[in-house]
Amino acid sequence: MTGLGYTLPAVLAVIAVAAWELRILRTGLFRKPAYWIAMGIVLGFQIPVDGWLTKLSAPIVIYDEKHTSGLRFPFDIPVEDFLFGWALVTAVLLLWERQRVRQAEKENVS
Repeated sequence: MTGLGYTLPAVLAVIAVAAWELRILRTGLFRKPAYWIAMGIVLGFQIPVDGWLTKLSAPIVIYDEKHTSGLRFPFDIPVEDFLFGWALVTAVLLLWERQRVRQAEKENVS
């Protein structure tokens, strides 16, 4: 298991999105309770669906174990799925938040 095919990009995606928020956008999204509630909702759906898709007893989605960390939790879900999921959802919410702030600024100028 090298993890280079799936684990490394998943970790890099998390680092890139977090750095984008903390160093460039600075929307304050990570300090908002609504963000964490939204992430809880995402996990609430991701766990049963991803668990069903990746269960080792009858997988629909099969990962090459050479390219993952081999860590699976819960329900045989590769931990990398959570990393990619977090990065994807957070990036979209950051874009949405940035657009909201820009729109508010535009309305204040007019």
